Amino acid sequence: MRDLYDTDFYSWTLRQAELIREGRLAELDLENILEEIESMGRSDYRALQSRLEVLFMHLLKWEYQPEKRQTRHSWERTIREQRKQTRRILQDSPSLKCKIEVMLPVAYKRAVEDAAEETGLSPSTFPKERPWSYEQAINPEFWP
Repeated sequence: MRDLYDTDFYSWTLRQAELIREGRLAELDLENILEEIESMGRSDYRALQSRLEVLFMHLLKWEYQPEKRQTRHSWERTIREQRKQTRRILQDSPSLKCKIEVMLPVAYKRAVEDAAEETGLSPSTFPKERPWSYEQAINPEFWP
């Protein structure tokens, strides 16, 4: 079974599903099944972290380059999309809510780095600490 996992992941997944349906649990590739389940959880965590980073970066650009808002409608679309996707991830994986406080400082730090790179502004232009609460950042009515 290990060979199939390494050479044809899709076939491996179908085979694992077949074994479960047939009740042949002793034949399951448990080691790799466990690895895949853990990976799915890490994937949701990383997706949420990434959505927050992009949201914060665009909120920073929105706030610190107001003169470019009219020509950058994509900023508004991106902010709306990140908010929507953040809510969707948390709806699908509500246990990640307890991880948000850990994610926020990292996401904001990376957002500052990316905003500085994209805008050409110095990183010191932006506040060291996140200027809005998480609730503000994901609120569809909030625009700094």
